[in-house]
Amino acid sequence: MSNPFEAIWSMLKISVDIANEPKSPLHIIEAGDCWTYLTLMEEFIRYEEMGLNTTIDDELKEMLTDVIKLCESQVKKLSGFMKKEGIPLPDVSSTKPNSNPNDIPLGVKLTDNELANGIAFKLVTCLQACSKGQADSVRNDVGVLWLQYYLEWATFGTTLKTLMRKRGWLKVPPYYYPPGLPQK
Repeated sequence: MSNPFEAIWSMLKISVDIANEPKSPLHIIEAGDCWTYLTLMEEFIRYEEMGLNTTIDDELKEMLTDVIKLCESQVKKLSGFMKKEGIPLPDVSSTKPNSNPNDIPLGVKLTDNELANGIAFKLVTCLQACSKGQADSVRNDVGVLWLQYYLEWATFGTTLKTLMRKRGWLKVPPYYYPPGLPQK
C-alpha cells in the first residue's frame, strides 16, 4: 500500500460494491457539487501552472508538478463520471503557456512563500468541498468518490506542510497560554 489511507479505501470500496444499492439519478445538489468541484479543480490547475512559470525553486516545482497530477487525475475521473451521468461540464480557463520565471517582473510574480500558502489555501478549499460533497451525497458511489478525493488531499497536505515548515512558510497562529501559564 502506497499510503495509509489505501487500506481504509479498499475496505470501504468493497462494502459499497456489495451493498447492491439501486442506482437512482443524482439529485440536484449532488450534480451541483460535482460541477462546482470540477470548476475548482480546473482553476486550481491554472494557478499551479502560473506557479511553475514563476518559481525557480526545485522543491516547490516538484510539489507543484505533484499537485497538478493530483488535480488532473481528479478532473479526468470526475469529468468522466459527469459525462456518464449527463451533467454538463463547466467552461474553464485555458491552459497557461510556459514562460521563463526570470522574465516576470518582481512586482507581478508571486514569491515562493506566497505560492506555497496559496496552494495550502486551495487545499483547504478542496478538503471543504469534498466534505460538503460527501455530506450532500445520497448515492453511495458518489459519497465514496468524495471520500477518495478527500483522502488524496489529506495525503498531499502532509507533504505540503512538511515543505512549508522546512522553508519557514507555514503560517502559525499565536500560541495560546491559559492564565498563569507558561510557568518556568
